[in-house]
Amino acid sequence: MAFAILNGQLIDRSEAKVDIEDRGYQFGDGVYEVIRIYNGKMFTVNMHLERLAKSLDSIGISFPFTEQQLTEMLEMLIEKNNLQLGIIYLQVTRGVAPRNHAFPAEPVQPMLVAYTKQLERPIHHLQNGVKTMLVEDMRWLRCDIKSLNLLGNILAKQKAAESGCFEAIQHRGQAVTEGSSTNVFIVKNKLLITHPSDQHILRGITKEVILQLCREHDISIEERVFTLEELAAADEVFLSSTTSEIMPITEVDGKMVGNGLPGPITRKLQAGFVQEIEKQCGAL
Repeated sequence: MAFAILNGQLIDRSEAKVDIEDRGYQFGDGVYEVIRIYNGKMFTVNMHLERLAKSLDSIGISFPFTEQQLTEMLEMLIEKNNLQLGIIYLQVTRGVAPRNHAFPAEPVQPMLVAYTKQLERPIHHLQNGVKTMLVEDMRWLRCDIKSLNLLGNILAKQKAAESGCFEAIQHRGQAVTEGSSTNVFIVKNKLLITHPSDQHILRGITKEVILQLCREHDISIEERVFTLEELAAADEVFLSSTTSEIMPITEVDGKMVGNGLPGPITRKLQAGFVQEIEKQCGAL
């Protein structure tokens, strides 16, 4: 039997259902997190739950559980599902109310759903790199909120999938923002450059770990907007996310990045990232 959490209760996953007037279902009125599990332990869980709290605060949802209570629930879910390697998907919506664009006039109970999924590490792609393509960033201007409104991301990802690419790199005019479900980094002359964590991108948890690794390993960093021209001229390009970790990009829009192989800065950060995983969760 697989288990899920519904509003604080551990139940059979097959029985985890929400009302058709749940505002997440009707409006995308909610937020979510995806937390990586290694050796049955959550990686960077505190950072994820802090971001969840900020997203909830940004859209005015009062969450009924403390961070400690939520952590204990998620740990119980991992144990009950006997998950060693995978993810937890966690979603909070404003709750169930008669359909109306404005927030419910009377307070409603937020809806919490969480479940696990087995997911292997993408070893082949981590070792060999992936192909990507460019798409215009057509999303709204509060990408820092990890909301359920993902249609723009989905359309970009689908376009990449149809073109045989792993990811779509989005840009607003000449300014590169992020991937459809990832943050993007370039390296030029040993300098790492990535978009600042403002309203135009999601503040990636893996990105934050990477920036800390750069400080620890004396890798020079600039958090600034970079252009399509800079992307095309980069020595190295890579993306990051909870499930992709630190993923080398070897091709952008059919053009080879560098010599077509993962570069030395990318490799150094990958090694440091594995060390951080093992520090928190044990040997891989």
